Amino acid sequence: MKKYGLAIQIVIGLVLGVIVGAIFFGNPNLPVYLGPIGDIFIRLIKMIVVPIVISTLVVGVAGVGDFKKLGKIGGKTILYFEIVTTVAILVGLLAANLFHPGTGINMNDLTQSDISKYVDTEKETASHGFAETFVNIVPKNIFDALARGDMLAIIFFSVIFGLGVAAVGEKGKPVLAFFQGVAEAMFWVTNQVMKFAPFGVFALIGVTVSTFGLSSLVPLGKLALLVYATMAFFILAVLGLIARMVGIRIFDIMRILRDEILLAYSTASSETVLPKIIEKMEKFGCPKAITSFVVPTGYSFNLDGSTLYQALAAIFIAQLYGIQLSWYEQLTLVLVLMVTSKGIAGVPGVSFVVLLATLGTVGLPLEGLAFIAGIDRILDMARTVVNVIGNSLAAVVISKWEGAYDKEKGRRYLASLKEA
Repeated sequence: MKKYGLAIQIVIGLVLGVIVGAIFFGNPNLPVYLGPIGDIFIRLIKMIVVPIVISTLVVGVAGVGDFKKLGKIGGKTILYFEIVTTVAILVGLLAANLFHPGTGINMNDLTQSDISKYVDTEKETASHGFAETFVNIVPKNIFDALARGDMLAIIFFSVIFGLGVAAVGEKGKPVLAFFQGVAEAMFWVTNQVMKFAPFGVFALIGVTVSTFGLSSLVPLGKLALLVYATMAFFILAVLGLIARMVGIRIFDIMRILRDEILLAYSTASSETVLPKIIEKMEKFGCPKAITSFVVPTGYSFNLDGSTLYQALAAIFIAQLYGIQLSWYEQLTLVLVLMVTSKGIAGVPGVSFVVLLATLGTVGLPLEGLAFIAGIDRILDMARTVVNVIGNSLAAVVISKWEGAYDKEKGRRYLASLKEA
């Protein structure tokens, strides 16, 4: 396998996982044997994410050392995220209204899945709102935030700590050297963990297919096809236009992140590729301070694929029940999604939790989610890819906006990929 690149190895793992899952569909023993392999891979990724985010942020922020400049970067980042996610919501609504994926489907042909775990989670986050999101950015206890993997709180502390390291001057240099060493060591660890990725992908896909089966896609095939087509349109048209506006091509981003896109798609997890995105966007010419801030923050504020899907799924459920939503109600849906989709990226089944918190505001039955829960993993794979590409592009956009993008470094990195 060593003679093949990581992308080829992941594809092989993906294909073999689908085949094994289909052969052993319904066999309760397969998840018992394969499940731990996938779980170990996800745990390995979660293990390295927090140290990398902290170390790269502290080093990057200490290098800038200017609170006003960092505040300006943060403001521009949040503004950009809000604009792009709003566009994603509108694209999802437009696709659902044009193609009517839920019209004409007989609900008796659909299989309902248990969504009680999402309902319980939604109750726990029911008070979540825009104000609460910003309050929760400030950790009461940084060690508690580290243990829970609360990314926004970790980012906030790392930025403040980095500014403190810069402020104490010479006394802070040993601390800075320590975090530089941590960052380099953790990137080495990341490269070692990635060697396990094909096996993790094989296990995760095998368990998914054996549990739900490919046949579960048939009744909801129109929804699945529309979700994938709309995600592709958003990447090529919307993100492609943004990329062109800042002087790069979206296909360059996709070429750089080829391995990460495949891995994110296979695992349906953005976390699995966060460390490599930070590393590669820095190689592409984005400053460390911007990349290490924008990419992790985007995991809570810039879920383009997730918000697009949530809008599309909400209209699908309305059409499934024959409920006509007025444009005023759909506008309400947009406004609610703009708030509810922020700051809870770490919640399991985040898209379902957001939808549960949103559907009631426009009078849609929550039970409709039970019909699409069975294929949610397949849909989640597509929206994860959009999230990854969107966050990576955001690092370039903010770097360009700040006049800090190293065009020559980016050109050399692209040239080295073509030669490889």
